[in-house]
Amino acid sequence: MFRRQDRVDLHIHSTASDGVLSPAEVVHLALERQLTAIALVDHDTLAGIPEALDAAAGTGLEVVPGVEISAEGPWGDSHILGLYVDIHDEALCACLDVLRKARLRRARAMLKRLSALGMPLEWADVVDLATGGVVGRLHIARAMVQQGYVHSAQEAFQQYIGWNGPAYVPRFRITPQETIRQIRQAGGIAVLAHPAASGVVQHIPALVELGLQGVEVYYPDHSPEDVKVLLDLARRYRLLVTGGSDFHGFGPYEGAPLGSLDVPVRLLRGLQRAAGVVRQVT
Repeated sequence: MFRRQDRVDLHIHSTASDGVLSPAEVVHLALERQLTAIALVDHDTLAGIPEALDAAAGTGLEVVPGVEISAEGPWGDSHILGLYVDIHDEALCACLDVLRKARLRRARAMLKRLSALGMPLEWADVVDLATGGVVGRLHIARAMVQQGYVHSAQEAFQQYIGWNGPAYVPRFRITPQETIRQIRQAGGIAVLAHPAASGVVQHIPALVELGLQGVEVYYPDHSPEDVKVLLDLARRYRLLVTGGSDFHGFGPYEGAPLGSLDVPVRLLRGLQRAAGVVRQVT
C-alpha cells in the first residue's frame, strides 16, 4: 500500500494543532512509507515546522513549511493552505497569533454550551489533549469520547459541535483576500484546500481574482469526477495542482492514512518553481 512511487503528501497535521503525532513522529512515519516530501500544514500555527525540519535533516525527505487557515467569504467557509511560507515572517506570525487566541475563546464557549447540555468537560483535559498545540474542535471531540458522551469524534461533530449543532460556536475568521495576501507576502503559495469536499468549487474563479495560486485536487473525499472537474479548472485558470491525505491520526474522522494517496512528485516541482526554492527532489 505504501510502496515508494516518488509520492508526496502535501496536507498533514501534527500535535502542533489537532494531529495525534508529533512533528518528528510525522516525519518518521513519512520515511517508513517512503515518501519523497511532505507538507506540514497545522491549523493557524507554524510551531511544528522546526521540529519536523530537524527530524528530516539528512534523510532525503523534504518537509515543506506550511499552514492551514480558515477564511470566510460571502459564500461561507474556505480553507486555504500556505505552502513554502517563511515561518519567520512577522506579519504572518502576528496574524496566526490572533487566530490562535480566537480559537481558545471559541473552545471555552463551546465547553460552556456542552455543560449546559449536561456534558461538562474540564478545560484542563481539553488542553492536555492538545499536548501544547493549538486547541481546536477535534480536541473537544476527543474529550467527549473519553468522557463517554459519544462513541466517536465523528458522532461529536455530527450531533453536537458541528455546523448548526447545539454546542457549535462560530469561529473567528479572516477574509479569503486577507488570508491569501498574508500567505503570499510571506513568500508562500496560496492553495485552496479540499474544494469539492467543502462545497466551494464554484467560487474558485472569485478566489483566483483574489490571488489564489493553487488548488488541492487529490484529496480522500474527492471522487474521480471531482478530480476531473478540478483539473479542468486548474488548467483553465493556470492554477498549481496539489494533493494530500489531511492526515490527523489513525481513527475515524482523522483523515486518510499518511501517504495513502497517489500524489506524484512532479506536482511538488511546480510549487518549488513558483515559490522560487531550490529543487530538492529528483
